[in-house]
Amino acid sequence: MTGSIHQEVLFDASAVQTYEALTDAARFAAFTGAPAEISGEPGGAFSCFGGMISGRNIELIPGQRVVQAWRVGNWPPGTYSIVRFELKPQGEATRLVFDQAGHPAEHQAHLEDGWQKMYWEPLRKYLR
Repeated sequence: MTGSIHQEVLFDASAVQTYEALTDAARFAAFTGAPAEISGEPGGAFSCFGGMISGRNIELIPGQRVVQAWRVGNWPPGTYSIVRFELKPQGEATRLVFDQAGHPAEHQAHLEDGWQKMYWEPLRKYLR
């Protein structure tokens, strides 16, 4: 059985700034405080949090959308979820609409909390 997550977060930054923080390895490392390698190309690989998270970029539309095949290192081999970051400008701010589907259901609560603690909270501080 697989789970799904839907979260929406408002950031005081442009959609381009938010996109770059999610897709540029140096910016990602700056807001998370953890090593990251992120290809800027569709089909390119990414690895973050010292390799604990890895996958491939499926779709990259600057300032608008990031879609990735995404996995946690301790998931069973070959298990990937699909994460989608939709960036919607709201005045000078950006509403990030996030969806994750296909992850192991037993990891639902951990992932829901993890997105808040490891992504949204530090990203909000970084984008100020």
